[in-house]
Amino acid sequence: MDVWQLQADADRDGVAKLVVGAVVHISGRVLILRRSINDAFMSGIEELPSGGVEPGEDLLAALRRELAEEIGWTGPLVLDPGFVAHFDYVSGSGRKARQYTFGLAHDGSPIVLSTEHTGYRWLDPHGVADSDVTAETARTIREWAEARTGKRR
Repeated sequence: MDVWQLQADADRDGVAKLVVGAVVHISGRVLILRRSINDAFMSGIEELPSGGVEPGEDLLAALRRELAEEIGWTGPLVLDPGFVAHFDYVSGSGRKARQYTFGLAHDGSPIVLSTEHTGYRWLDPHGVADSDVTAETARTIREWAEARTGKRR
């Protein structure tokens, strides 16, 4: 996977804001965070760990930083080979945004939430319909599950 090519693709497509996310998984289940109801953007929803790429930051540096900030991740960043999903949306500031989401196995360390989140759970991908993740996040989780098992759901 060439992260520089992903960034070049976004530039070519007129994307003004890059976001990175992670399907953090363990035993086939995916880590889902609950946003604080006090958050101005998408308050109270469930989501994957994710956040904006800072100017001059590459995708993997941003992913490492966001995981540290949102769940206290301090381990190595060992990505699932061959998996990266993306979707475009309009950000809270009205800019065209693209989120690139990578998969990585949880390293067993404790989940330490930021103040942006009030809780977390481990979700079986089959249960995504019973969550309140966005349609794009649900599709990303399904794509990860399909890539993991090699089966279409």
